[in-house]
Amino acid sequence: MNKYVTSIKDNSKEYELVVIMPAYNEAEQITENLLKAAQVISSFQEDFIIIAVNDGSKDQTEEKIIDACAKNSHIQYVSYSENKGKGGAIKEGVKHANGRFIAFLDSDLELPPIMLKDFLQALNNSKAHVAIGSKLHKDSKLHYPLVRKIMSLGYYLMLKLLFKLKIKDTQTGIKLFRQEVIKPICENLMTTGFAFDIEILATASKKGYKIIEMPITLNFSRDRREKSRMTIKTIAKVFKDTLKIKSHIKSL
Repeated sequence: MNKYVTSIKDNSKEYELVVIMPAYNEAEQITENLLKAAQVISSFQEDFIIIAVNDGSKDQTEEKIIDACAKNSHIQYVSYSENKGKGGAIKEGVKHANGRFIAFLDSDLELPPIMLKDFLQALNNSKAHVAIGSKLHKDSKLHYPLVRKIMSLGYYLMLKLLFKLKIKDTQTGIKLFRQEVIKPICENLMTTGFAFDIEILATASKKGYKIIEMPITLNFSRDRREKSRMTIKTIAKVFKDTLKIKSHIKSL
């Protein structure tokens, strides 16, 4: 039986910012990272919540998230026992989010949450609908393995060929959307694996929304266990899902 629990009881209040942080087997650092993210975000935005999504973790991630919620009222959570993949976790978070702006942020905090300050400013000062972090932005500061840089460039070339997108990087784990953009897209999200970002951004582009790319600071700190998640099998699935997305976008 798939257990599903949430601390979000009243979703009638609209926040200025809702930050969704998906987590899978992140028990070792998730409490500390959630508290740190809340502290950083509160330095530039008072009216916000973080929704931590436990994506069917097999370790103590759920308990550690609940611990963080008890220590900071800005942190809320959704948890379920069936692993749905990162896209599935994002979809669950968006379903519960009620914010003028909705952000995605990786829970390992390799991408510092302070960057959301500039993302918010960029959307508030422009007619853009989406702001995304880009490893390929000329002003980005990266401490990142060469193999990952090559993969990012290769995927960018593939996406440019398939979707003719003007953006260079769809996969960086920090993004900010206006609520009216991301809510309907996530309701119909087809992909739940690593390729979910391209489905969201390609759909937004097809609907005529303006997407801007922002420079990022990235400190790659994952251990060998984390690196092993991006296997040949995973990469093959990403490309397979991307081709499915291409067919899906055509029908919109």
